Formats: sequence, structure tokens, C-alpha cells
Amino acid sequence: MISKISEGVQISVETFYQDEYSHPVNSEYMFAYRITIENHNHFSVKLLRRHWFIYDSNGQNREVEGEGVVGMQPVLESGKQFQYVSGCNLKTEIGRMQGTYLMENLNSLTTFIVKIPPFQMVAPFKNN
Repeated sequence: MISKISEGVQISVETFYQDEYSHPVNSEYMFAYRITIENHNHFSVKLLRRHWFIYDSNGQNREVEGEGVVGMQPVLESGKQFQYVSGCNLKTEIGRMQGTYLMENLNSLTTFIVKIPPFQMVAPFKNN
């Protein structure tokens, strides 16, 4: 698990290779990732947007941006956490993701950026 605290918000990431949804013969590799967001601030925060950078080991890069995560814009009170699972497809068995969340301080109504730490996605058969 990878974990980082940025602007008082801790982001932890776990990745999982999705063998049943992958087709190596067609260069299709599917990964799931579980993100846990913990608010260590003394104020509530709302996750407004996500911005991802996805790097495939064949040199292809993608950028994904949008509102919220998994169709939601969760509010996290001080000391609370939110967890979700999403996925990423790659053309190779190794890749990397990193990004940011745009958050809002619900006391001051100001926005701030929380960094999502870089994490790798590696098919288990590449570890040997």
C-alpha cells in the first residue's frame, strides 16, 4: 500500500490485477485500485474533482479529469474517511498512475489541491 498526507488529507492506495478481465493476447491488462481518503484537518472537506495521469510502460500516457470520484463528491468530516474502488486498463503489464484531487474547505469555502501519490500497477507474472 502507498500512502501520503497532503494538505491534511491522507491518500492511501492499494492495487489489484484483474486477471478475469485481462486479455494479454490482445494487450489488454485490467487493474483495480482501492483509494482511502482520510481527513486529518479540523474542518470538513468536499472532494470536487479528480485529475489523473496514467503512464503505460509502452510510452503511452493518458490524462483523465472529471467531477468527483465514482459518480460522487464525498464530504469528509474531520477524522473521517471515504473509500472507493475504481479501475484502469493498460496495453502492457506494467503501468503507473498519479494525480490530484480538488478539495473544498467547507468552513472557508476555499479550494485546495491534494496530491495522490504515484503508484504502480504490475501484473503478478511480471514480478517473477
